[in-house]
Amino acid sequence: MSDAPFTPTGLDALAPAEVARKAENVGVAKAAMARFDVFVLSVLAGSFIALGAIFATTVTAGGGELPYGVVRLLAGLVFTLGLILVVVAGAELFTGNNLIVMAWASRRVATAQLLANWTIVFAGNFVGALGTAALLFVSEQYSFGGGEVGESILAIGVAKTTLGFLQAVALGMLCNALVCLAVWLTYGAHTTTDKILAIIPPIAAFVASGFEHSVANMYFISIALLVKTDEAFVSALDPQLDLSELTVQSFLLDNLLPVTIGNILGGAVMVGAVYWLVYLRPRSQAAG
Repeated sequence: MSDAPFTPTGLDALAPAEVARKAENVGVAKAAMARFDVFVLSVLAGSFIALGAIFATTVTAGGGELPYGVVRLLAGLVFTLGLILVVVAGAELFTGNNLIVMAWASRRVATAQLLANWTIVFAGNFVGALGTAALLFVSEQYSFGGGEVGESILAIGVAKTTLGFLQAVALGMLCNALVCLAVWLTYGAHTTTDKILAIIPPIAAFVASGFEHSVANMYFISIALLVKTDEAFVSALDPQLDLSELTVQSFLLDNLLPVTIGNILGGAVMVGAVYWLVYLRPRSQAAG
């Protein structure tokens, strides 16, 4: 047996400063992608996040007898499927792409490129999430569990469309700080297993805590609006839910708008800008 010490060269996770440089390079690559490719991959991301949301809704449906925290933890753990698919399978997610701001701050990405990427990805995510919601509605999966899945869908939609504007902004900030930290951790990983393990705790934390994710809400509220149109299903619910606040207007103006603002602040400012200031900002020679 050799007495040489074990040196796991190449196996250690990247140090934070190296992660910052990788995040910057990834931002440059994302901004330079062909717009058609970006759109297609963003549609996939919207669908992937919707699949995580479907998983979470189904697992927690009818879980009212369990403690609140346990139900939320279960929802968070299974919802991680969405970002795992985005990162490992490959897709473009608006909230994660807020980190492109690091390359923009280093002047390696133009403002027009940054805004174009965010706009295309946001639109593609919306298409993917809405398409998945429509497919789920046609499948009538919401009627499973004696209608408990559909009841949970409606309750989630109502809760999200009745948030206060500033409350939704704050919840969005907290959410995307965790999402971007999850993406940040994957940049330091070397294997698929590393990436999956890095994703689970931050994503489970934001879901369990009730924070607001714009792309997830594209699915959550869209499917709730669709289920609301099934008058026979809704009328059979006992007890009845007050769905008066669940409207397209409340979806777009009372939830998606403030949550998106919060997501940008949480991801681009609270994570991207902070790490850029620490690791990537230009420094004078005198400052060392």
